[in-house]
Amino acid sequence: MAASVLGSACGPLRVGVAGLCRRRPPRSLGARARRLPGPAGSGRSVAAASGSGASGADRYCMELLRKRDYEGYLCSLLLPAESRSSAFALRAFNVELAQVKDSVSEKTIGLMRMEFWKKTVDDIYCDNPPQQPVALELWKAVKRHNLTKRWLMKIIDEREKNLDDRAYRNIQELENYAENTQSSLLYLTLEILGVKDLHADHAASHIGKAQGIVTCLRATPYHGSRRRVFLPMDICMLHGVSQEDFVRKSQDKNVRDVIYDIAGQAHLHLKHARSFQKSVPVRAFPAFLQTVALEDYLKKIQQVDFDIFHPSLQRKNTLLPLSLYIQSWRKGY
Repeated sequence: MAASVLGSACGPLRVGVAGLCRRRPPRSLGARARRLPGPAGSGRSVAAASGSGASGADRYCMELLRKRDYEGYLCSLLLPAESRSSAFALRAFNVELAQVKDSVSEKTIGLMRMEFWKKTVDDIYCDNPPQQPVALELWKAVKRHNLTKRWLMKIIDEREKNLDDRAYRNIQELENYAENTQSSLLYLTLEILGVKDLHADHAASHIGKAQGIVTCLRATPYHGSRRRVFLPMDICMLHGVSQEDFVRKSQDKNVRDVIYDIAGQAHLHLKHARSFQKSVPVRAFPAFLQTVALEDYLKKIQQVDFDIFHPSLQRKNTLLPLSLYIQSWRKGY
């Protein structure tokens, strides 16, 4: 598994997610937030999807991704054949780090695992990767594409800091986390595709922030069931909403207002990313296919009037593979 930008109140949210802003007029921080604005395959089919005979480590990465990051798995399948195995390795690395927080009972154990990955990255750049499937595939990707070590370490460092169970103090803190994790992942994906372009980097930054915000929203029901809430405290306080409201799965208007403001910020980042589309090299577009899933979620949450606990938001979109393929064919994001 971050910066503010300006725009007109409500206007930006009408682009892409039609009518997202029509529910209620903006006010105070809510107004600022609006102005800122497939099926499982067999081992043989998975190997075939990689474009060549896949190694055991390669298949391990693909299977890990298929189970833990299905959307990332689908997006990686649509990358050029020569880039897929490296993209699978990169995203599998991200999954390994993302699941540390929920898989350990003590922070100390989580810190130990993060140290393992820090040392692993150091060893990879010394051509001495440990005999661990994700590490081996990541080493191949680093060698093949000369990936920047700084981005890999940023992802580890940021996820390590996030081991603390505390809410983000404000939307900017959530965006910073997203920039250092999701955006860094996209910068590395661009390197895998051989893209070095300032406009592509700007688009990746905004898409990564949108991804981080949407991921936080999507995880809210799960975290709430475990009596944990990570949504930005400044927006919750603005609308007089407490963490207990999310634990109780409240559907009050104020709770929906919180979700409205946060979703609006994610949508605005998508709008800004797309403003660079004419300047971004076409070969960079496959790195940004995840915008399809992001916009799909934002449309769905609008349709249920920003009820973050609505059952429809928990269902897998069975048409997502087709939507991603069409977007890939259109060569856009």
